[in-house]
Amino acid sequence: MIESVTELPRLRALVAGWKREGLRVGLVPTMGNLHAGHFSLVERVRERADRVVASIFVNPTQFGPNEDFSRYPRTPDADIAGLDQAGCDVAWLPSVAAMYPLGIEKAMRMHAPGVGETLEGESRPGHFDGVCTVVSRLFNQVQPDAAAFGRKDYQQLAVIRQMVQDMAFPVEILAGDIVREADGLAMSSRNQYLSADARVRAVEMYRTLQAMREARIDGVEIAEIEGNASQRLRNAGFVVDYAVLRQPSLALPDAGGSGSLMALIAAKLDSTRLIDNLEF
Repeated sequence: MIESVTELPRLRALVAGWKREGLRVGLVPTMGNLHAGHFSLVERVRERADRVVASIFVNPTQFGPNEDFSRYPRTPDADIAGLDQAGCDVAWLPSVAAMYPLGIEKAMRMHAPGVGETLEGESRPGHFDGVCTVVSRLFNQVQPDAAAFGRKDYQQLAVIRQMVQDMAFPVEILAGDIVREADGLAMSSRNQYLSADARVRAVEMYRTLQAMREARIDGVEIAEIEGNASQRLRNAGFVVDYAVLRQPSLALPDAGGSGSLMALIAAKLDSTRLIDNLEF
């Protein structure tokens, strides 16, 4: 039976007890409104941990001034029930005051240079600083041996790995596969914002990723692939932030475009911003 925890002393007491027993602790950081993709991360981290904590916290420091913090869906009762079914041991639901005890304005903040300053970092300035700020606090609160993050937020995964290496956090970072709807749309808490018509058109994002992959396999030049992808998305009604090919490190492809590549897209459909990626 899962335990819901809202006070940091109780969380630390639980974790300290597990550590005394020699148990490995896993963490799944989330902002709630959970779906099958999140629950798959519980299963992923369970492979490397004896006890699993999932945090549910809508983090204000990773939202820009014109983004959807206030309307981000909050469904804690359903989330806890789903985590229980997925085999999670503790749901950690901190308040803003528990996460930022000196207040947000006085909070110490992390900065994500390099990989955090391109793509999403350009489209959403300060976003990854907020991500690293809250994840570093969660690492301190939970003291996990392993933590799982989804590949859908591929750049976030890269930023977290960089932070762990740079800050010497003793946390094994695990990647969870993208979980998709039957038609290929990547599962996201923001999908529920889509109108019925937009939901039908949204699958064009995944189809465009597949087309980018096939075009590169066929030898089409990278600049042409990116241009065609952006136009295809615009034809479907998207406002495109980027549709690009990158190396798995998120560096620009080498001159020959050889080796593994990532196709990455971020685009807005009506008022809903979606991201997705495909590695090949």
